[in-house]
Amino acid sequence: MHKKYLCTMQNLKRIFFYVPKLLIFWILLFDFQRLLFSIHNWDKFAEVSWSDWFLTFIYSIRLDLSIASYLSIIPLLALLLHFYFHSKWTKTLFLTFLFLEVIFVSLIHAGEINVYPEWNHKLTSRVFMHLSNPDEVFRTADYSMTFWFIIYTGLEIVLGWKMMRLFFKKERQWDSLKWIIRIPSGLLFFAVSFIVFFLLARGGWQQIPINIDSAYFSSNHVANDLSVNSTYYFGNSYLLYNRAEIDDWMPEIDPNRSKELVTELYNFPKEHNVRILENQRPNIVFVILESWSAEAIGCLSETKGATPNFDALTKEGLLFTNVYATGSTSEIGNSSIFSGNPAIPEISISLQPEKHRKLRSLNQDFQDWGYNSNYMFGGDLKYGNIGGYFLDHGFQDVMDENDFPTLKRGKLNYFDEDLYKIFIQRMNVSQEPFMHCAFTGSTHSPYDHPKAPNQNWKGAMPDFMNSIIYADGCLQDFLENCKKEKWFSNTLFVFIADHGHLTPTADNISKTNHFRIPLLIWGEPLKKEYRGVRIDKVGSQADIAATLMTQFGGDGSQYPWSKDLLNPKVHEFALHTIIRGYGWVTDKGGMTYQMDSKTYIDDSFPIENRAEEIEKGQAFLTEIYANYKQL
Repeated sequence: MHKKYLCTMQNLKRIFFYVPKLLIFWILLFDFQRLLFSIHNWDKFAEVSWSDWFLTFIYSIRLDLSIASYLSIIPLLALLLHFYFHSKWTKTLFLTFLFLEVIFVSLIHAGEINVYPEWNHKLTSRVFMHLSNPDEVFRTADYSMTFWFIIYTGLEIVLGWKMMRLFFKKERQWDSLKWIIRIPSGLLFFAVSFIVFFLLARGGWQQIPINIDSAYFSSNHVANDLSVNSTYYFGNSYLLYNRAEIDDWMPEIDPNRSKELVTELYNFPKEHNVRILENQRPNIVFVILESWSAEAIGCLSETKGATPNFDALTKEGLLFTNVYATGSTSEIGNSSIFSGNPAIPEISISLQPEKHRKLRSLNQDFQDWGYNSNYMFGGDLKYGNIGGYFLDHGFQDVMDENDFPTLKRGKLNYFDEDLYKIFIQRMNVSQEPFMHCAFTGSTHSPYDHPKAPNQNWKGAMPDFMNSIIYADGCLQDFLENCKKEKWFSNTLFVFIADHGHLTPTADNISKTNHFRIPLLIWGEPLKKEYRGVRIDKVGSQADIAATLMTQFGGDGSQYPWSKDLLNPKVHEFALHTIIRGYGWVTDKGGMTYQMDSKTYIDDSFPIENRAEEIEKGQAFLTEIYANYKQL
């Protein structure tokens, strides 16, 4: 009897040791990932102290243990089978599940290492939108990114395999136990292990479960990003991507109060006498400038020297200096510009035809007035379903790379210089009046545009800034060529960016200045008294629709979330989205709020206005989301 008791205890002890070994296994793998991340992105740590870098390995432990517990659940079930049967196949099943998880975790982290220099944030489940077009992913990434993705994935998988063999090496024969002892012992093992993993997964007994803010400790976002577990972050993002919990993340505000505040935001006299056009129905040309952040433009920021041609254009046009992108991706920017629809965190409405088809689009108004409508992009419009959005909204001609002639091109798209040449050719054969739109691409990674002598940026972010220099020169050549065409004298140009980008003076994707973009109205139809004028009112891409409708004699009320920026009485505000959060900007200041950590990242509102302005932002987001659900 004593011998059987010792056998039972020995077997239980052996199987229980798997629990701490599993947790230690994952902790070591996650820390190895942090080392690889730090090496590959070392330039990002220039402002991170050595002490903060070391502390990331301490503050990360709670989240690491949390995701390690989740990842250990399925292997735990295999271990239970192994305890019961002690066979080779149960041990193989355990190792197989564990190895598959290692591959999954390695793929997530290797992807994050590579995109972080460009995105400046951790990998989110929005990647699924990109993966729906794998050819676009391959072309957006340069060859070095593909190479390093494979290398890092391989290194992490190899380390995981080596540690598996070390931690869970072949065992000596298990002592045979009767089933009457084996069954309750196994259930005891499972119950105790499950309780341990449950507590670690939620971070303890406290009322509010652990979240990414438990790993935040530094004022530097790069250190915090390194501390936050990549797999946990990705999984948390996946819940929001599917909107399974998005209602829980929305601001807590009384519905009647939110309606009241939003009604007040749009409660101003709509009629006014400001008219900026010589005639009410000129041709209109939209140029959507990929990633043109206001912080990269000389006349709008402290970053000087990259945009001399655009800066000169502003002296001949009407420049809006405080316009904000509604999101950080191209499909969100395009739908906001043409449908006057603000963005919602973690939602790309262009990917949901059943909803975006219920929105109005500018081309529909222009077509009602007899305009031809055309949209052109030098890349693939499958990305974000941009092409589908424009086709659904009745654009008569939607053209992307598949319609371009055979020309030398970049990995992602045709160069701006060639896009503009084909753009002019299309306008030359179009019947007036027309609405033509071109979406540029040379300022998007991998920045493989033609090089010129003046593309020699000496400051930070040289690849992006050199692409801005190239695009600025192409824009000037485009307009000089437009001036030679007969339709030029009756054509209004609208220059607007799809979203912002990291710049030498805006290096945090979660701050409001990252979302400030240029909006310039330019051309012969613009009255002389408005040329060279700067308007500092706060607005967003979503306000372009109502602004143009008023000037063209249309009905701006068909764009209920858009406001007329030329109205002297208009209220100044803009909503933009960040990763799992949102930003709110008014003439009083601005802030960004991260939903999962429940923290304000960028708050410049004066103390006396802060509570009032934050409540307005909460109300606006609440009403936008309610409207989205009703579409």
